[in-house]
Amino acid sequence: MLLQRVIIPAGKALSRMSRTLRLHELRDREVFLDGYNCIITSESLLAGFPVYLCDDGFLRDTRGFFRRYRAGAGVIWAVHETLGLLAEAGPKWVEFLLDSQISRSGELAAEIRGLMARMDLPGEVLCLRDVDRQLKGCGKIVASSDGIVIDFAPEAIDLPAEIARRRGIKARII
Repeated sequence: MLLQRVIIPAGKALSRMSRTLRLHELRDREVFLDGYNCIITSESLLAGFPVYLCDDGFLRDTRGFFRRYRAGAGVIWAVHETLGLLAEAGPKWVEFLLDSQISRSGELAAEIRGLMARMDLPGEVLCLRDVDRQLKGCGKIVASSDGIVIDFAPEAIDLPAEIARRRGIKARII
């Protein structure tokens, strides 16, 4: 039996943290949002569900939604908080991507478009079947806590963490 010595490079957590931006660094830049990822985590945070600060520095919830996600009463609150942060930051463009396979994504997209217009936030809301692939290939700042998406992004921001900082909400650490 041949034994191999495996050298493990520095963890991805460090590389993610070094590419993580804060809100003020978005000014005059393009930002692509992993829509449901940001919405669900922010909604969990604001509703008092457990949200965890993981070892890579990003907040994550454990409610395990995706295709079965149903927008509840807190979704507009979460979207409004997220867009309010972005409007304050002053990005040049915001691309808000929603997974089309989630029920009522088109209706939510229309609501988000209206909020963006009222906040004078330049950008677009799109419903796509391949949001993760689009985010991995955009080459721009990505707002997400999905590790795979973040690994492909040149820079990333954790918008739910920015909401938590503003509201003094402490995440559990795992």
